[in-house]
Amino acid sequence: MNKIAVISDIHGNVPALKAVLEDIRQRGVSAIYCLGDLIGKGPSGHETVDLVRENCERVVQGNWDDFIGKETSEPVLNWHQEQLGRERLEYLGSLPFSIEFVMSGRYIRLFHASPRSLYERIQPWDSYESRLSLFSGSELCKDPRDADVVGYGDIHNVYLQHLEGRMLFNTGSVGNPLDMTQASYAILEGEYGSRETAPFSVQLVRVPYDIEQAIQEAADVQMPLLKEYAQELRTARYRGLSK
Repeated sequence: MNKIAVISDIHGNVPALKAVLEDIRQRGVSAIYCLGDLIGKGPSGHETVDLVRENCERVVQGNWDDFIGKETSEPVLNWHQEQLGRERLEYLGSLPFSIEFVMSGRYIRLFHASPRSLYERIQPWDSYESRLSLFSGSELCKDPRDADVVGYGDIHNVYLQHLEGRMLFNTGSVGNPLDMTQASYAILEGEYGSRETAPFSVQLVRVPYDIEQAIQEAADVQMPLLKEYAQELRTARYRGLSK
């Protein structure tokens, strides 16, 4: 049996990422896949990119990874661009759209937000039809066929559902969770590359980390929108919600 850890939405939070990587190391995981949004929001996008490149076998692009490389006059984005530098920005811009493979007789597709876009946001409480559409392929995917198992990030809310005999899960967020104040990731376990039906599981893992250290690291470099960032880490409440 093989174990694949699936992480997503790190958002420049190195204390959270290091805590998750240490937890993964203790579990005998074969490989780590990352579903994007390495940077943005948090202060250490440069170090996050380096750690992901060092530790992750496969990485896909998130919406932040896409738009951070575009020319902008927005001061907050300019700050993150300066932290990253040109080579890392080029790396983020080169990332593929999806990861697709067979495990225990199931066709598995992993992406950041939806099989159609980096920017389409689908929550666990959205319509049945919207969630079911996540199993469909598109011209952006490696293979247009429907998937048996789908995993994604983007929404920062962990969940697992079964829809018409297929499995849908969200990894949640390593560095900016919005459901509870602990980092999250998933572990897939099965026979990698096997087209024969065999046992398969998805485990959703929560990992505590030093939130105050993460906030202090942002304060030390005078990161823009520090107050909003600290609120999200301490409360797991999205800054855009009304009080």
